[in-house]
Amino acid sequence: MEVLKSFAQQGTRFFKQPDVLRRRLANVRAILLDWDGVFNDGFKDLDGNSPFSEVDSMGLNLLRFTWWNMYKQLPPCAIITGQQNAMAEAFAKREHLNAVHMGFTHKPEAFTHFLKDHGLRADQVAFFFDDVLDLPIARICGFSVLVRRSASHLMELAAYKGNGDIGTGNSGATHGLREGCELMMYLSGRWDETLEHRVGSSETYQNYLKARNAIETQVLKKDR
Repeated sequence: MEVLKSFAQQGTRFFKQPDVLRRRLANVRAILLDWDGVFNDGFKDLDGNSPFSEVDSMGLNLLRFTWWNMYKQLPPCAIITGQQNAMAEAFAKREHLNAVHMGFTHKPEAFTHFLKDHGLRADQVAFFFDDVLDLPIARICGFSVLVRRSASHLMELAAYKGNGDIGTGNSGATHGLREGCELMMYLSGRWDETLEHRVGSSETYQNYLKARNAIETQVLKKDR
């Protein structure tokens, strides 16, 4: 509980009690992420691209390893974004995510495809989100992490009212994704184990990397 207090002192919001969060996490078998506002601050260049951070990349990789080590299979992992974004596509391919869905402003359409493609139920998916277009998924998935920003006070209230499980203290610009990943690993009871495997680059971690790197990323683009 001291660790959770430490998170809270740095701004993390817990929309449910820790025992409820742990029960909900126990169902999770897959990871889904929005892009803009989650991996970054939401600003774009003239070509519609927006960046990512290696800090968040490491967090997501450790989270995927944690779930692989728990269940001895890779958790399906994908990005859903309403925009066409070459940076999101490049990241998904580099990290060997299962898929990147681009141009899906009605995100439940992509979510339905993700569930069907991997034989999942909605309550088996953890979702990182930040804004209004994400709420239809946040409301029905198994575990949802709101990557907060100080300007979106009403979004935080919406998450508190049944649309989220936790809200990060940090924004997408300051590694809220990493914060959410570390908190999920801690709540799962696997943080220490994950850390030691990665620090030692253990055989278990190397086996995970082989399995992860064998994934060929599916790129799904929807024209408007």
